[in-house]
Amino acid sequence: MKIAMWSGPRNLSTALMYSFAARGDCAVMDEPFYAPYLAVSGKPHPMVAQITSAHETNPDRVAAHCNSPALEGVSIVYQKHMPHHMLADFDLGWMASCTNVFLIRHPARVIASYARKLEGPTMEDIGFAAQTALFEAEADRLGHAPTVIDSFDIRADPAAALSRLCTALGISFTDKMLHWPAGGHPSDGVWASHWYGAVHRSTGFEDPEGPLPTLTGDYARLQDAALPHYEALARYKI
Repeated sequence: MKIAMWSGPRNLSTALMYSFAARGDCAVMDEPFYAPYLAVSGKPHPMVAQITSAHETNPDRVAAHCNSPALEGVSIVYQKHMPHHMLADFDLGWMASCTNVFLIRHPARVIASYARKLEGPTMEDIGFAAQTALFEAEADRLGHAPTVIDSFDIRADPAAALSRLCTALGISFTDKMLHWPAGGHPSDGVWASHWYGAVHRSTGFEDPEGPLPTLTGDYARLQDAALPHYEALARYKI
């Protein structure tokens, strides 16, 4: 089984990847289209040179890798993807070979977290509109809404939320998904040193989230623009 988990940045996405990696029957792929996205878009992200040197930048080769059979010795391949990495010319046909799931988070939390790592995020950077477009395309292909899970619910009760997710995926839940070793995972992209500090210090999901952060100025306007996208997908969350 191949799972493509689609979320914007700062969405609990790395912790969820570690959760699946801890199962023991699952290999993981960390944002395989990040290097092609940077190479084609020219976005001035941190560590661009290191990322494009260390990872495949040809989107067709990455797509073929995502479409390849599961690895020997594992029954699940978990692919962590960012919707905004899928530029207009990138082929999406490989998605049909995966079970596509959409991980969401309230934009106030995403923007506040992202801005601590890289100032001045735009709608493109946080991926809400791109996520909606992929969700709608997948719903059209399936004839029904694909699975949606909210990071808030995972943080509130990891065992219950992950049990629901596993049921939706048709796989068994295991308590192994609740904990992982500190220090990162061998499948992390080279960008982990910039983006993954908190999750590298963790050994499980953090405590439930508190009140929404209050944003002002451009960040508040960005939240207002992103919120309808979040609310549209939240209607379908498990």
